[in-house]
Amino acid sequence: MSGVALFYDCNDATVRAAALASAVHCVTSGQLVVLPTDTVYGIGADAFDSAAVADLLKAKGRGRDMPVPVLVGSWHTIEGLVSVVSPRTWSLVEAFWPGGLTLVVEQAPSLAWDLGDARGTVAVRMPLHPVAIELLETTGPMAVSSANRHGQPPALTALEAQQQLGDDVAIYLDGGPVQTGVASTIVDVTGEVPRVLRAGAIGIDDLRRVVPDISG
Repeated sequence: MSGVALFYDCNDATVRAAALASAVHCVTSGQLVVLPTDTVYGIGADAFDSAAVADLLKAKGRGRDMPVPVLVGSWHTIEGLVSVVSPRTWSLVEAFWPGGLTLVVEQAPSLAWDLGDARGTVAVRMPLHPVAIELLETTGPMAVSSANRHGQPPALTALEAQQQLGDDVAIYLDGGPVQTGVASTIVDVTGEVPRVLRAGAIGIDDLRRVVPDISG
């Protein structure tokens, strides 16, 4: 994209409403936004805007072989994104959303989006951060990946994200340093038995208290 990126301090109550309104406008007009989450900072785009998602991958220097996850602003958004929400999936959602758990689910065939070579699945998470949730409640599902160039460490502050991504992003929403700095745990719930694909913010023991037969 062209132009100079805007940087908003969302910890300032007088700035936050205008910052979020500006971010919503950018997302709906196909531009990229950096937002805080509870794990690491993310670079996001409208999940249903294929050109914007392609720009996101380009900004990161990443290929289509690494499809972009989707963040949602409420539990029930997942119902519109998947074919079937199994009882086990609901149990994990109720226990760990919002929070550091990403669920890989079979996407609904009707969805008109292109997140990369996802082979009919999508990774979905609801982040535990007020700025992220406020944004997602307005924009709807966003394609969001960690806010860094491919191969570089994930950004733990908005400034670190800006140093890596520069003016490829329209707006930076600064929500302060992230709380954990640990990436989300990824669990594949598309098979008979849920399977941990990546260890992260939610430990296997915590997962097994909810779904005892989950494989790690």
